[in-house]
Parts: sequence; structure tokens; C-alpha cells
Amino acid sequence: MANRKKKNRSRSSNGFFEALNGLLTLVLLALLAVGGAFVYGAATFNADGPVPEDRSFVVEPGNVLSTVAQRLEEQGFISNADIFNYGSRLLRRGSDLKAGEFEIAAHSSMFDIIRELTEGTPLQHQVVVPEGFTAWQVVERVNADPNLTGNIEMLPPEGSLLPGAYSYQRGDTRQGVIDGMTAAMDARLAEIWEARDPDLPLSTPAELVTLASIVERETGLGDERGTVAGVFVNRLNVGMRLQSDPTIIYGITLGQGALGRGLRRSEIDAVTPYNTYQIDGLPAGPIANPGIEALRATANPEQHDYLYFVAKGAVPADGHVFAATYAEHQRNVAAYREIERRAAEAAADAEARAEMDAIAAEEAAQAGDVTAPDAAEEPAAEGE
Repeated sequence: MANRKKKNRSRSSNGFFEALNGLLTLVLLALLAVGGAFVYGAATFNADGPVPEDRSFVVEPGNVLSTVAQRLEEQGFISNADIFNYGSRLLRRGSDLKAGEFEIAAHSSMFDIIRELTEGTPLQHQVVVPEGFTAWQVVERVNADPNLTGNIEMLPPEGSLLPGAYSYQRGDTRQGVIDGMTAAMDARLAEIWEARDPDLPLSTPAELVTLASIVERETGLGDERGTVAGVFVNRLNVGMRLQSDPTIIYGITLGQGALGRGLRRSEIDAVTPYNTYQIDGLPAGPIANPGIEALRATANPEQHDYLYFVAKGAVPADGHVFAATYAEHQRNVAAYREIERRAAEAAADAEARAEMDAIAAEEAAQAGDVTAPDAAEEPAAEGE
């Protein structure tokens, strides 16, 4: 009986130790598995990524880490969203994501990517508004930018937007960019108005913008703006009408595209709020958005006796020639018209030569001349 009890106790002890051994084995295997998984995860988290070239990635406002991890995997930046997610949380980077567009370098590891998305600076884009653009043209350009979002609530008032380059982040709103242009114009206009010539025949900042917009549309040459502004200021001071062609054109198009042709006599004779050939003083409002230099030139115009100007050559880059008397202006106009006449004759002559060359080339080709294509080429000028 005693022996049987000893045997039972021995069997119980053996069973206990076997169970304990099995449990310890399972724990050890689990630890090894966890350790192996950790080592594998750490190696994957720090290994070079699969993207072979620099690419951008966008973190949308409100994105959480799990969403970003999934999108990174879908777009091929990382190989495993779970490893990126858990690895970033272990580094306590999960709540530090920035919204915006980020440049991810080629072969960036998961560690490199989460560091860029939490410490990097989002990419900046730009909308560039040239000097003299109308409000309609500005809105068209902003609307065409695919990196912006939302709609522009209404067409901004003419002259309320400051031309220039405006930086933004991908996903910013179009209205926000327009608001930035408006704020920039308000700030710079206040500064320029404060520093204006005290004898300027303008009573409000709005009048300054209106006259500056005419100056902007009359010349694109920086060294002429002050001179052109001086002409218009002199005219206002002596009671002469401004007689600016761009004001008539704006009255016709309202800034929505180019006229695409010359002015008609009926349009010059029409009495409209913008026709400065027919009305005294300034037009009803700005005809474009003037830049800072046009505003400065108009606020402090060049001092001279000129009352007239006309184009000096056939292209805007030739600038203008100025005159203090109508007789002198008429001589300048006659010289410009002679330039126009010669340019027209040269254009007509070139067109006729091109037509003759085309006919000659066609006839040569029909005759089987394999050099026919060269026959239509214009002969080299002397000295070439």
C-alpha cells in the first residue's frame, strides 16, 4: 500500500514537472517568436524603401497614423503598413503628423519617412500673378491650379489684388490665396499712399490704384513708369482728358480676355464710364491690378512738362517717345506711323515671298525634283 502511494506521488511529481517544462518551453518559444518578430520589424522599419526615385506624398488634414500608413503602402512607399504603424507608435511619432505635401527621397526607409512627415517642412507651391493682370485673369489662373482646392466665392473688385508670387501648400483653398493677394494689396497700398507726393491730384488710395492701373497697362518698361505717370498727372493738373486706349478696351471687355483687334471709331466716340477720350478725369475704376512699382511711380511721378507720348517702335519693348507740345507730338506720331507702314510693307512682302516659294516648291515636286522641299526655304540674308 505504501509503495503504491509512493508511485502515485512520483507520477504526480513527474506530471507536474512535465507540464511546467512544457509551459516554459511554450513561453520560451513565444519569447523567441516575439523577439524574432521584433528583430524582423526593426530591420524592415530601418531598411531602404522600395521607391527608386524622389516622389511627393500628401498628408491630408485630419489624417491619423493608420490612414497614412495604409496610403503609404498603397502608393508603394513602404512594404508593410502594420510595421510602419507600430514602429512609429513605439517611437511616439503617431500624433506628430503634419498636414501637407512632403518630398520623400528615393529608397527612404520607414524611419526616414515618419521623420519627414513629422519633422519636415511641407513643399511650397506658387501662384504667379503678372503685373497688369485683371481680376478675371487672376481668378482664371488660380482656378486652373490643380494643387488648390475649393471655389472662389466671387470675382474680386478690380485693382484689389497685388500681383506677385504667392506660396501655398498643396490642398490650400483658392479663396485663401485670393484673400492673401487682397491683404497684400491693402498693406502695400497703405504704405505707398502714406509716402505719396503731397501735390498729387488724387484724393484717395482708390484713385491712386485707378491711375496706377492705367500706367501699368500703358507701359511694361520699369524705367518708363514714372515718366508715363507724370504725363497723366500733368494732364489731370491742367484739366486735359487722359485719352488712354487701354481704358476704352477695358470698358468693352471688362478685363475678360483680350480685345484681339484695333479700336473702332464708334468705340472711341462712345461715352462710357471707362472711355477717357470722352470723360474728364479718371475712369470709373481700375482697369487692372497694378504692381508695386506702378503704384510707387504713380504716387511719386517723374517731374517734367510732357503731356503726350506715343510708341517709339513696332514692339512694346521699344518703349515710347514723349512730347510737351502737340506739334512735337504730331511729329512723333508721324514717325511712328512711318514705322508701322514699313513694318506692314515688310510683312506683306514676306507673305508674298512665302507664297511664291510655296508655289515654286510645289511645281518642283510635281516635276520630280527630289530637292523640292529645300526650294521653299527662304534664301539666307547677306552676311550669313
